[in-house]
Amino acid sequence: MGQPGLAGENTHMSSSRPRPPAGPAAAPASDAGGPPASVPAAPAAAPARAVLRRPTVAAKAAPVRPAPPPRPSRGPAPPNYRTASGPFVAPVRQAPVRAAPAVAANGLVTSRLNKRMAELGLCSRREADDWIAQGWVKVNGEVAEMGLQVTAADRIEVDKVAQGFQEQRVTILLHKPMGYVSGQAEDGHTPAVALINPRTHWRDDPSRIRFSPPQLRGLAPAGRLDIDSVGLLVLTQDGRVARQLIGEDSTIDKEYLVRVVYEGPGQAAPRHPGERSAPLQEINERDPVSTNVQAVFPPELLARLRHGLSLDGQPLKPAKVEWQNPEQLRFVLTEGKKRQIRRMCEQVGLKVVGLKRIRMGRVVLGNLPVGQWRYLAPGERF
Repeated sequence: MGQPGLAGENTHMSSSRPRPPAGPAAAPASDAGGPPASVPAAPAAAPARAVLRRPTVAAKAAPVRPAPPPRPSRGPAPPNYRTASGPFVAPVRQAPVRAAPAVAANGLVTSRLNKRMAELGLCSRREADDWIAQGWVKVNGEVAEMGLQVTAADRIEVDKVAQGFQEQRVTILLHKPMGYVSGQAEDGHTPAVALINPRTHWRDDPSRIRFSPPQLRGLAPAGRLDIDSVGLLVLTQDGRVARQLIGEDSTIDKEYLVRVVYEGPGQAAPRHPGERSAPLQEINERDPVSTNVQAVFPPELLARLRHGLSLDGQPLKPAKVEWQNPEQLRFVLTEGKKRQIRRMCEQVGLKVVGLKRIRMGRVVLGNLPVGQWRYLAPGERF
């Protein structure tokens, strides 16, 4: 029988004997296999830390969408279409079909009343609509209605109230300087109408008309000048004047002085009509000439400027073009396409460096100072 101390040592040192599970519920058994020995109670364990967990949310079922209706099958291409490579169908460009003019019972061609009044020079179409709405227009003795169709044989009368109202409308002639746009403000630039005020009214105005703020109401340019072009700009409240100057059937000619530099055929880079070109210079009819452009510019190209050029795929009307001095050309045009003179010059190797309008019809710029304006006199006509 071994000694107790040795037996305890052997039990402690034995590594082959399994260890009891840890924890307060596991009581160590005696080495002899008898009843469990009494052991002191283990200290109470610390309470477990609470763990927050995200609640489980059931996935929401996707809404059931109805199936799209079947696509209709593509029908055959219309006869004015041609098929390109693949499934692409390209339209064939055709000239627009103009509606046949309406014909009255007596065989005469009819037109809308406002158009007929504009053709007769009574007013603009917009003014005609206003007068018809006011009941100021009679056709064959009866008050006209909006949209009425008339013929050349119909008698049109306008009430004196409308005529008096029209006589109060003014037309203003402005010597536009550089840096002002003709129409509405754009790109931060000031419109030319901002120059119309009592301070800039030419003191030598022969019309003797007095300025009043209502004269600015509805005042609009009749013909444009680029921001860096100078000269005569007409602003009017009168639809008859606007139609006379810029109407589709206008025959009023406009005269320009144009300072140019010759760069040779094909050297002047063509520009898009909306593209901003280099700033131009002030121009005067008596400016000194430093470069003899006239001596090197071919006469056949001058003939092309007069007739033979096209813009935007359309031939230009004949123009009068001649040398004002060896560095300046004088243009007289009866049409006014956007940036027309500059684009014409680019086609023959000329670069425009200065442009000034000096006449519109029978009205000339004259001695009107830059930045000042005057009224169109009662007896003055374009």
